[in-house]
Amino acid sequence: METTPQFFKRGPSSLVRLILFVQLSLILMVVDTHFKYLYEVRQVISIALYPIQKIAYIPTTITDLIEDFLVYQNLADENSRLKQQHLYDSGKIHQLLALTKENEHLRKLLNAIDRNKNKAIMAEINAIPRDPFNLKIIVDKGIHSNIQTGQIIIDNLGVIGQITRTYPWSSEATLINDKGHSVPVQVLRNGIRAVASGTGKYKTLELNYMANNIDIQEGDKLITSGIGGVYPPGLPVALVSKVMRNTSSTFALIICKTIAGVDRNKQVLILTQQFNLKNPGALTDANF
Repeated sequence: METTPQFFKRGPSSLVRLILFVQLSLILMVVDTHFKYLYEVRQVISIALYPIQKIAYIPTTITDLIEDFLVYQNLADENSRLKQQHLYDSGKIHQLLALTKENEHLRKLLNAIDRNKNKAIMAEINAIPRDPFNLKIIVDKGIHSNIQTGQIIIDNLGVIGQITRTYPWSSEATLINDKGHSVPVQVLRNGIRAVASGTGKYKTLELNYMANNIDIQEGDKLITSGIGGVYPPGLPVALVSKVMRNTSSTFALIICKTIAGVDRNKQVLILTQQFNLKNPGALTDANF
């Protein structure tokens, strides 16, 4: 009797095996659901397979890290670019604001020229000495612009100082609050005349030798009186900020704050034409 070789033997058909495996799976699912017999088996299998899972996830993890790095790098570059753009735009905005303010001041200076009959030259402040005891400034107009010593410097608010030294292309001016500098003034409210003297302090003047009973009050506006032929009449000079009357002293202590100054703008006007004493109204306080 002939027998079939071992390698030609055929087992159950595929359909039969599929049915057997499905039945076995169902049995295992029912047993696991009701009796929890396979919980430990699953835990052991999951622990055994964990390293394999980690290894399998390595390419995905590396890809995610690379993508995150590229995104972070792009965000860092974009953030750096935006910061630079912000600094650039901020600088432009500040520059625009400064130019707007300067343009407004120039308009006021031009209006001041148009309103009065004195000829004036517009100049720009080149330097302000840092020495607190040297209250002088340097402007960019000099002998070649017909600037002479004694001429008055004003801005759109009032008197700033007086030219005290000239050079070919620049001039030195002494501020009215320089110690030893004096300006003949009068009170706009009642016409009382006085002399405002510099104290050497920032924007501070004093009225010297004024009687205790003098009719001067805090807030009074002082304008140039025109006496002495140096300062045209009617230019705003200062506001009275403090009046101290001491019965033990003959004179009152009167402190004033200058109206104009070099702390706001760089452009000033230099009055180049001597005023006419016969026409003291050529420059009046209404012009400012």
